[in-house]
Amino acid sequence: MNYKKLLPRLDLDRLPAHVGIIMDGNGRWAAQKKRPRMYGHRAGARAVRQVVELGVELKLGYITFYAFSTENWSRPEEEVEGLLKLLKEFLVKEIRELHSQNIFVNIIGSEERLDPAYLAEIRQIAAVTRNNTGLTVNMAFNYGGRTEIVDGIKNLFQQNADNPDAIRNLTPETFNQYLYTSGQPDPDLIIRTSGESRISNFLLWQGAYSEIYITDTLWPDFDKAAFIQAMINFQGRKRRFGGVKNL
Repeated sequence: MNYKKLLPRLDLDRLPAHVGIIMDGNGRWAAQKKRPRMYGHRAGARAVRQVVELGVELKLGYITFYAFSTENWSRPEEEVEGLLKLLKEFLVKEIRELHSQNIFVNIIGSEERLDPAYLAEIRQIAAVTRNNTGLTVNMAFNYGGRTEIVDGIKNLFQQNADNPDAIRNLTPETFNQYLYTSGQPDPDLIIRTSGESRISNFLLWQGAYSEIYITDTLWPDFDKAAFIQAMINFQGRKRRFGGVKNL
């Protein structure tokens, strides 16, 4: 479906400020086509571009892509190496266009197990966009929600070693500043493709009150129309944040 036919159904005043996306189904998509898994991952990278393009068009604030989890290290070595290479290739190929669109590319995740030289290289590529003020694209790479919370606690104590009041008076709101997404709003909407109904260690802290949207669409087939349909569904939800609103 042409996504432009769906645009009139969107309330542009009620778009999600932050969308998280669990990109699932690359391997199954490739298997359906009797191709290796990396073929699916490369097709998934093209879906990322579709979503980013629409995000720019709609002037969304933040999109977080779950690109590589801390659990993905358990996959075959060849696939892990391929995913590491793919992220770097994606950044090298797309960074000029992303920069020209005023997009800020933000690499978030743990440094553990990553080659320091590789990490420095992808950060250097992304740094071209550091002063951009448009859409923020978080690439959650070597990311795990539990690890992020533990790292946040470590940051809290390291930064306040001589300030016990900061620890004693800690609130959920002030703890946000020690997370990878410091300064960003929590995701209003988390999308998961491929029909799986689990959060898979993604934005555990930030997603406490996110609306969850599950689609059977495999990630490589997720396009602008599918993204709009997810946001239309989101706009049909009644968000109470644990309270009660008059119906």
